[in-house]
Amino acid sequence: MTAVASLPLRTDGAGDTSLAARIGDLAVAVLVDEAMLAPKPGLVDARGSGAHGDMTLRTMLDSAHSLRGSFVAMAQAGQRATRLDVALRERLGALGREAETAMLQATGGINTHRGAIWALGLLAGAAGWLGKTRSASAIAQMAAVIARLPDRHRPVHTGNKGELTRAVYGVGGAREQAEAGFPHVTAVGLPALRECRARGDAEPTAQVNALLAIMARLDDTCVLARAGRAGLHDVQAGAEAVLDAGGIGTLAGRRRLHELEAAMLAQRASPGGAADLLAATLFLDRLHAVGDQ
Repeated sequence: MTAVASLPLRTDGAGDTSLAARIGDLAVAVLVDEAMLAPKPGLVDARGSGAHGDMTLRTMLDSAHSLRGSFVAMAQAGQRATRLDVALRERLGALGREAETAMLQATGGINTHRGAIWALGLLAGAAGWLGKTRSASAIAQMAAVIARLPDRHRPVHTGNKGELTRAVYGVGGAREQAEAGFPHVTAVGLPALRECRARGDAEPTAQVNALLAIMARLDDTCVLARAGRAGLHDVQAGAEAVLDAGGIGTLAGRRRLHELEAAMLAQRASPGGAADLLAATLFLDRLHAVGDQ
């Protein structure tokens, strides 16, 4: 808490409501793009519902658009805060819970984006705080500072599948990812995305390969909940095999992807946590352009 309290006051960008709107628009845009992206093994995409019997692409898109106001408000909360303190953390937490309610109303009670609300909400708040002068690493680290602050109003037990899975398997999940500064975004997703672009992959191919890179390294609670440790190992090894074969831009990589997807569908395994982090990857990748507008 001492380190947080010692941070300087800042006013840069605090009154720029258009910046908050652009941050909110970007958060929705990356959720839409993540939903539309194909082929994503086990996930809802433009081809179908993957391992999800209760979701469609329309559900995902309705959910994403329902969250715009919440993401704008989270960016505004970061802008209006004069210090990184408990008040900001609790404001973002309250907005996050309101966003979940909006999501569930839009989807008829289906959890489509709970993890994405947590990740993108923190990043939007951090981006609002930092204003127009920021880098991906700076935003991720600022989000980590916020995530580590206490929220007196956060439910002790939610009963959510992710919470139960973390307890059963002893993994950190989305909360630990945020508190560590989103390492699977900054050290895995973003480098993979940019390396694939640099070698000439088309943008959708680069994005799917970035997803696979995250899948290969993440202890995904969504996979664990559906397929257990053995299933998680299979998903991680299968994603790595696609990348080792050159990614989905190669014939060998596409064959490996087909094998991975067939195995995941047989186990009903869905890498929802990796999908949330891909959205965060796209958000940080594109955020520099928002401040330039």
